[in-house]
Amino acid sequence: MITLSADTSARTTSVALLEDDHVLAEFFMSTGRNHAETLLPAIERLLISAGIKAEQIDLFAFTVGPGSFTGLRVGASTVKGLAFVLQKPVVGVCTLDALALNVPDLLRKKVAVCPVLDAGRGEVYTALYVPSEEGIYEKTLRECVVRPDEFLGSMEGEIMFLGDGAQKYRHVIKDLLPGRSFFVPSHLNHIQAQAVGLVGRKKYHAGDISDIITLAPDYLRASYATKG
Repeated sequence: MITLSADTSARTTSVALLEDDHVLAEFFMSTGRNHAETLLPAIERLLISAGIKAEQIDLFAFTVGPGSFTGLRVGASTVKGLAFVLQKPVVGVCTLDALALNVPDLLRKKVAVCPVLDAGRGEVYTALYVPSEEGIYEKTLRECVVRPDEFLGSMEGEIMFLGDGAQKYRHVIKDLLPGRSFFVPSHLNHIQAQAVGLVGRKKYHAGDISDIITLAPDYLRASYATKG
């Protein structure tokens, strides 16, 4: 099964091709250029490099948010357009679910994982994943947009943080969770398209396939604002 996955939720652009769970090729760019300029050329280059024709793709997956409003719109329109033309299934993936996979398996079995993305306005997008008895991570705090100090105080145990928000608010996290907060190396703070593909494949095999017409970015901030 060939999966093409993409992430445009932040300042970076990442695309990947997977055959089952094996990564055939992946491109990652942090050029600061507009996603509308980089995404489609990156996909075309990816296919050529891997020797895969577009018609061979069996599944499309992309991040639906949270993240950059403009980036998410570009990713959704581009990937959905390709899936529609080729008449192939598409799956939307939570950005934080994909980012959490950057933490190595050995560490994920021992500590909670908290991906944190900078949302601007002094806020972050975040969620919390803890090991379960079955050895599979359970999301105990669903994705939300909050000020860093509003959710950190209630956290227990040792926690691994990652993402550009974790970098930006590292001092706040360390002050509020002294001795219990840990951080991944800097190269693991970016969303990787291969992780998007792995999460997308899992959702597909579970029967969680998106409707290509109604699938839309989950900006999160607007829905959070209405809850206040």
